[in-house]
Parts: sequence; structure tokens; C-alpha cells
Amino acid sequence: MEIVGALLAGSFIGAVLGFVGAGGAMLSVPILIYIFGYTPHHATTAALAVVFLASFSGAVPKMRLKEVLYRDALVIWGIGLVTNIGFSSISDSLPESFITTGFAVVLTVAGLSMLRNPFTDIHKRIPVSVLILVSLIIGAMTGLFGIGGGFLAIPILVLFFGTPQKVAAGTSLLIISLNSITALIGHYHLWNEVKWRTPALMAVSAIYVAQMASRKNSGASPIAVKKAFSVLLFSIALFTLAKTWLL
Repeated sequence: MEIVGALLAGSFIGAVLGFVGAGGAMLSVPILIYIFGYTPHHATTAALAVVFLASFSGAVPKMRLKEVLYRDALVIWGIGLVTNIGFSSISDSLPESFITTGFAVVLTVAGLSMLRNPFTDIHKRIPVSVLILVSLIIGAMTGLFGIGGGFLAIPILVLFFGTPQKVAAGTSLLIISLNSITALIGHYHLWNEVKWRTPALMAVSAIYVAQMASRKNSGASPIAVKKAFSVLLFSIALFTLAKTWLL
């Protein structure tokens, strides 16, 4: 049952990454905590490995289709490098309640960003200062919570760089993979404590499904997909807060 559950969970994560270009860690962390019994610190570390492999595999078809902007990805990743490495090095010393509460807050913000649908009616680019700030926030989120930050990276690519949404999704996958591998290296002191069997199985199925999903367009309306995903994020956030403070 553990093997089947891990494969199904990885397939779900890969599908979300392939179709949306974000959201893999926002699903893998709570799955590892609440379904497979990982501690928050171990879950965020394991999720970084799963999301790195899945997002990079999803980015490969986009690279072949020339739907990835390497310079823009490196700019966002590079700016956030300081906060990514810095918070990765101290994440294991923070209380688990801080990790789960902060994770729930990030899920809520991500859900709201999906509902706002920032990909339409764009008339001007955001200031450089906002680009720097958001890139630093993405780095911090990756280091602390194991989240690649795709839900922030895509609006940044569209609003600042004027990137088409399809290309923004592909570039976001590369950003997520770069952020995830950077933070995973920063979590090196937890590698020996993590039980890697379940994350490995999740990664295998996530890689396969992410590649398939990234090659195809979803038959559903993009707006409907984002709204459904936002509802899922709100539900996970509420559940996480309840488990942390009430149960």
C-alpha cells in the first residue's frame, strides 16, 4: 500500500507541475507529513528532492520546444540565492510549529494568487525593486518550506519580463528545479535522517507524469484549473493549521 500510495501521490504532483508549472512542493510536503508520517523538517527536505527531479523532467520537453528563458530563470534564481542558502542552513533549528504555520500561510497566498489570475490584462511591467523583493521571497520560501516558488515566479515572468504564459510555465519549472537543488544542498545535514524510499517512489512517478503533462495542454479551462487548485490549497492550509494548533 505504501508503494501504491507513493506512486499515486507522485503522479498527482507531476500532473500539477506539468500542467500548471507550479505547486509540486505545496502538495508533496503535506502528503509526506500527513499521509506518510514524516516530520516537517524531513518532509521539506524530501520534498526538495522530489520537486527538483519532477520539475527538471517537466522542463526538459519545454527546453526542446524552446519554451524556456534561461537568462530570466537564472536572474530570479540568482537574486534569491542568498535567502535560499541562508534559510536552508537554519531551517532544521526552527520549531516544527513555525514550519507548518508558515507553510499554511504560503499556501493561502498561493491560493489567492491563483484566484487573482494575474496573466490577463497586463499593461506594464513591475518595478525592478519588486522583482528583487519577490526573488528574495522565493529563495526564502524554498529554503524554509521546500517550496520552489513557481506560483510567484510565473507572475514575475509575465509582469516583469513580458513572457507569454506558456513560456513562463516552462521557465518556472527551470526556476523551481534550480531553487530546489540549491535548498536540498543546504539541507545536507538532514540527508541521513530522511527515509528516502517513499520520496524516491514519488519522484519516479512524478517525473514520468510531469513529462507527459508538460507536452500536452490540459483539456480543461486554465481558469477553472487554477480555481480548483486554489480551493485545494486553501483546504490543505486549513487542515495544516488545525493539525498544528487544535489537534
